[in-house]
Amino acid sequence: MENDFSKGSVRRHILAQAIPLTIAQLVQILYNITDRMYIGHLPGTSGLALTGIGLIFPIVILINAFTTLFGQGGGALCSLARGAGDIGRAERIMTNTFELIIGSGAALMVVCYIFKSPILYALGASSETYSYANDYLNIYLTGTIFAMISVGMNWFINSQGFAKFGMVTVLCGAVLNIALDPLFIFVFNMGIRGAALATVISQLVSTLWVMSFLFGKRTILKIRRRYMPFDRRLVKNILSLGAAGFIMNGTNCLVQVVCNVVLARYGDLYIGIMTILNSVREIASLPVSGIANGSQPVMGYNYGANRPDRVKQSIVFTMLAGMVVSLIFWLSVMLFPKFFMILFTSDAQMLDVGEHAMRLYYLAFFVMILQFGGQSTFTSLGYAKPAIFFSLFRKAVLVAPLTLLLPRIGALGVDGVFIAEPVSNVIGGAACFITMLYIVWRRLTEMETEPNNTKIL
Repeated sequence: MENDFSKGSVRRHILAQAIPLTIAQLVQILYNITDRMYIGHLPGTSGLALTGIGLIFPIVILINAFTTLFGQGGGALCSLARGAGDIGRAERIMTNTFELIIGSGAALMVVCYIFKSPILYALGASSETYSYANDYLNIYLTGTIFAMISVGMNWFINSQGFAKFGMVTVLCGAVLNIALDPLFIFVFNMGIRGAALATVISQLVSTLWVMSFLFGKRTILKIRRRYMPFDRRLVKNILSLGAAGFIMNGTNCLVQVVCNVVLARYGDLYIGIMTILNSVREIASLPVSGIANGSQPVMGYNYGANRPDRVKQSIVFTMLAGMVVSLIFWLSVMLFPKFFMILFTSDAQMLDVGEHAMRLYYLAFFVMILQFGGQSTFTSLGYAKPAIFFSLFRKAVLVAPLTLLLPRIGALGVDGVFIAEPVSNVIGGAACFITMLYIVWRRLTEMETEPNNTKIL
């Protein structure tokens, strides 16, 4: 079988997946990051345009949540099926996932258009920032299906071991977005609408690449018409495995809503600062999530092939490599916070206040690998319930309540909003990692003595 992860160096397999995935994710993030960089420096907006972009974060995150629900869940299940040698099942999983992505993308676009105005005001829009958010969202929503297909179906390119092709998926779109942004924003004088249009066109190009590959000759698995009728059990398993990623993104949406509402009490300035902090976090999390995501096909394949020893090696390498790269970024942002702020704004007040906020927000970033590593292990091996629980625990149980509570304690005020993140990193990450060791590591040890006792979804 091609791309057999049960042979050769585990470390090499993970890096072969993780490096292209990280580059691909970096390029994917550049879709929105580039928009924010240009918009944050638009003359005459005093940071209001950047704040307007920040208001639609929850909507973007919600779309990503549904993409992850189907893409990550289907991709993980596909790796297990491929490891067990069941290609027919793997193709049925991929075909059913494709249908789920298209249906949910269309539904999300329609719902967001219908309730756009009340949603934006509920997210903290003011009379000054509404027009910026509205102009961007009107165009951005037209690319909902493209965004979901290009990211969601890319999981199936990666799950087959074609990480470099997966990297090209987002690379071609993001390079185009970077080129079109200044053209539409400044040359054609479209402002914030130009940024949204550049993003939609780029997502369309990425979608065309994904579909050309999955219907082409190079792919191992193909979308087949005979598998299009939904298999209820498979759909249930896809949703079960993707639920952890969905909840993680969904609770990110919840947290962003809570943050916007709380920060709006202190002024539009702080919503703009939080937009920058979230943008930097997306970049900072890339190497860690890239390593964690790169290990998923390797773990899932070896678990399906009944190689618990190689799964253990994957877990150890993922945690050590993730800790090293997260420590490097943590030191950088703590020592040079202003450098990261300048990338997104030239507003003097935003730079001054944001420097302090960034140090608070990233105080415990280096422990994020505990959450990423534990989460990816649960998902890749089919442990849906703990994966779902810890996705929900860190954001919904810790961050959201702390964001509401901490500003009311003593003289913390707005600082309490930024401190909620590091507190949840420590508590949530440690709980997820320790539980993963207790459940998964012990199960893998049992499998080493009972090699025929592998349980596959």
